[in-house]
Amino acid sequence: MKIKTLVTAATLAAFALSLNSCKKNDAADEFETTFQLSGDQAIADNLTQDANDVYTEAAAQNNLMGNGPVGSTGVLGCATVTITPLIGWPKTIVIDFGAGCTDPNGNTRSGKLNVVLSDSVRRPGSTAVMTFINYRVNGYKKEGTVTWTNTSSANVVSWQRKVENGKITAPSGNYWLHSGIKDVIMTAGSGTPGNVLDDEYTFTGNHTVTNSSGASRTATVLTALHKKTACANIDQGTVKIQGPNHYAIIDFGNGTCDNLATISIDGRTPRTIVLR
Repeated sequence: MKIKTLVTAATLAAFALSLNSCKKNDAADEFETTFQLSGDQAIADNLTQDANDVYTEAAAQNNLMGNGPVGSTGVLGCATVTITPLIGWPKTIVIDFGAGCTDPNGNTRSGKLNVVLSDSVRRPGSTAVMTFINYRVNGYKKEGTVTWTNTSSANVVSWQRKVENGKITAPSGNYWLHSGIKDVIMTAGSGTPGNVLDDEYTFTGNHTVTNSSGASRTATVLTALHKKTACANIDQGTVKIQGPNHYAIIDFGNGTCDNLATISIDGRTPRTIVLR
């Protein structure tokens, strides 16, 4: 997953002013804040799903999915995976990337991802509670608690994903907060629980994203986000970021596995961002 935007603060300001050349300064500031927080939310969504990719691969490689492991995305890289206790539940999974290592997609992870798993990943009712210890992806530090609750029924494999006290700190030192709940449905791969390579998911729900100055926006999934485990990024779906007077639409694409998304303010011409 690539999660760093190439859009600089100067570019954002220029983009805002070009569309609001006659507006007051406070309107331009709100415009820019909505645009910036849209990019921040896109990064937060990708980082949260990346953590799940790491965790599910560790679970699959250690026979905690229900079947033996088949294939690997390589996201674990040099990580040391420790599981205790060996017999019985709940289990604590510690995925330690140490000082850092780079996966086949060029993403560098460092620090530790800690998961307390109540039962097999795909057992209805099981929970997986993730916390982070100095955990970074490509220099972006991730904090908070992510709780996955298996809500599967006889015909649907699904989870509820709850993010609490989420915080992302960019390599520049800029940070933002995020929290919310998404409903996750497995759309492919349910018949091969040990093989993460064919897994695909859709996400719907709402989040709140807040910058370091305290400005907040509400993020609502309009069309379900789509993520393939074999693809580093969310590759499809749209999210609406609502501000006081302006709104933005994040569009993750049409299903092509790439690192691009677009942001459009108030229905105007979209701006492409690169997710790193």
